[in-house]
Amino acid sequence: MINEELWQSVLSEMELQVSRANFLTWLKNSRLVENSDEYITIALPNHFAKEWVETKYDKLILGSVRNFITSVKKVEYVVEGGLVKASITHKVRQVLNDKQLAIEEFKVDPETNLNPRYNLNSFVVGSSNELAYSAATAVVQSIGSKYNPLFIYGGVGLGKTHLIQGMGNEIKNLHKNKVKVKYVTSEKFTNDVVTAIRNRRGDDIKNTYRNIDVLIIDDIQFIGGKEKTEEEFFHTFNALHENNKQIIISSDRPPKAIPILEERLRSRFEAGLIADISLPDYETRVAIIKNKTQERGAALDNESIDLIAKRVQKNIREIEGVLNKIVFYQTSYQKPISIGQVEKIISELAERSRANINPNQVIKAVASFFEIAANDLTGKSRNKEFIEARQITMYLLRDMLDMSYPYIANKIGKRDHTTVIYACKKLSKDLDKNQPLIDKFTAIREMINKMG
Repeated sequence: MINEELWQSVLSEMELQVSRANFLTWLKNSRLVENSDEYITIALPNHFAKEWVETKYDKLILGSVRNFITSVKKVEYVVEGGLVKASITHKVRQVLNDKQLAIEEFKVDPETNLNPRYNLNSFVVGSSNELAYSAATAVVQSIGSKYNPLFIYGGVGLGKTHLIQGMGNEIKNLHKNKVKVKYVTSEKFTNDVVTAIRNRRGDDIKNTYRNIDVLIIDDIQFIGGKEKTEEEFFHTFNALHENNKQIIISSDRPPKAIPILEERLRSRFEAGLIADISLPDYETRVAIIKNKTQERGAALDNESIDLIAKRVQKNIREIEGVLNKIVFYQTSYQKPISIGQVEKIISELAERSRANINPNQVIKAVASFFEIAANDLTGKSRNKEFIEARQITMYLLRDMLDMSYPYIANKIGKRDHTTVIYACKKLSKDLDKNQPLIDKFTAIREMINKMG
């Protein structure tokens, strides 16, 4: 297998398993330099990146590699100076010409931070995201005067980033770059604030963020509790809003559900339009699969599409992970994939997802979300404030890790397993109609996935 093809396929899987910021920081400028039967060698641009990737991501990388070459037993890491963006971009383009999967992050516009792969035309609209999409298109046509700020929230992998970056690209193209657009994650904003404070260059933040026309900030929930970052964003928000500049925000939960967020920020977020993106229904998932398959230049029969839509329900990124593997198979073997092979790919990805999560991570995430101690969650107290958190923990252990009722009962305070059965049945029923409960699950799953 050609090194470039193998590594692009591995990166496609890694992109689904780590945060966008970590992917861009640590894995973007890497390449595979040697590939033998039992080990591969990965080159990284400096010693710090080598040590970080080797320490943090070795198991994930090895697991992804073995999905394509099962004989590999070890990943080795070396430092390679002069890994320039141009050469990486050239390699990606070569892969594209061979109809392999592209890591489009290499094409991010350095001025706007926008990825051109995201556009509103390729955003599949269904009942789960219709309001958010309608608001987005309205904002594109009336920058700063309609729905300002626009606050879009929803679970991980449901299309928030696609939608808000698609808005940015649409605005940029519509106004022929006369409107200054900047997309940034809350993590990047925080890093900029820290750097400005450390270097005593507070004006850098003002110059970067207050002289633009459209500010798009992703995952705003992560600034909660960071006092200096919240203060700087508050002043940036006011400066832009007072001058009728458009502000677009995404989060994994609505403003009122973001813990330890300053009230003055929360009230400003709620002053505009808040639109949610929920789990896509079956018909929307089918449309998404067909759309993404077509984008990749691949072909899937209706039976395979139906199977993926029914089995992969909670995350569009998981759908992309399945399609990445299918396209890799079709390109490598130059033949259609069978329904049995599709079933195997779905099962393998689900199993690997579970393998990266353990019960203690679930307990820790739920306790953190409800701002209670883990001991209270697993303890004997019958206080009302602990009951919901305890039931959600039971449900997640069953749903995400497929653990037995007796095991869960023992893990959560050595209870009777019938208590777990009751909790799982109750929440399963409530999740069909209780949107606030869905929002809680969405936020907690996001926290768990970031731990994995």
